[in-house]
Amino acid sequence: MNIRIGKANQDHFSALRTIELSSFVTLLAAGAVTGEAAASSDEELQQYLDADFLYAAFDEAAIPVGYGGGYIAEGWLHIGEVDVHPSWQRKGIGRQIVNAMLSEGRARKLKGSTLTTDRLAPFNAPFYTSIGFHAVEGDACPERLRAILAEEKNKGLDPRRRVAMMLVF
Repeated sequence: MNIRIGKANQDHFSALRTIELSSFVTLLAAGAVTGEAAASSDEELQQYLDADFLYAAFDEAAIPVGYGGGYIAEGWLHIGEVDVHPSWQRKGIGRQIVNAMLSEGRARKLKGSTLTTDRLAPFNAPFYTSIGFHAVEGDACPERLRAILAEEKNKGLDPRRRVAMMLVF
């Protein structure tokens, strides 16, 4: 398996959405999501691209098999999305994508990284904990992350399963 992690661009948007929609099946099976599959909009992907935090894992034919997107908020890298196509999951690709994003955040001298995720699925909060993230809840949770959690609730995600996480550089 020869995977290369690199920057994605607008030409990859369609493939990235396909990966995200395919990954929905894994999330659904774990109970992390319900309802209809949805993928990031052009605007969301463009936000990651504009922030220069749109990474993809490319196979030997230069086809994206996973991706991660983030943006800078209040001096922090906020990871908004990380997905790996089900055919390529459990091979360390998600970890490589996240580590590339974190390396870039450190190089830019950001404070650290934040994200929101499912607290119960083993490939979500426990995965991020293994990379060094920790849950931030109650008064320790910054208002920016509380607003994201509230928006996720409005989109139909179960708030009992959602958690904000942070990694300080």
